[in-house]
Amino acid sequence: MITRDKVTEIFCIIDEFDKNLNEELKKNLRLPSKDGSGKRHRNRKGRLSESEIMTILVCYHFGTYKNFKEYYLSCIQMQLKQ
Repeated sequence: MITRDKVTEIFCIIDEFDKNLNEELKKNLRLPSKDGSGKRHRNRKGRLSESEIMTILVCYHFGTYKNFKEYYLSCIQMQLKQ
């Protein structure tokens, strides 16, 4: 199992990467505000940040769980409740 300090370190690295990636995408990526049918896209923020989601996925791949649902229910959901 990964220690809490290691998870924090992984999160900091991923968060810094995500900030740099978002800056580059805003500079270089031009997306239309409407899809093909003329409707606007929803751009609502999720409950978890992109960095938090990526950290959960990285930690899952370091673990020994057979599937993501088992990992999420036994580890992540318990931590989020605390």
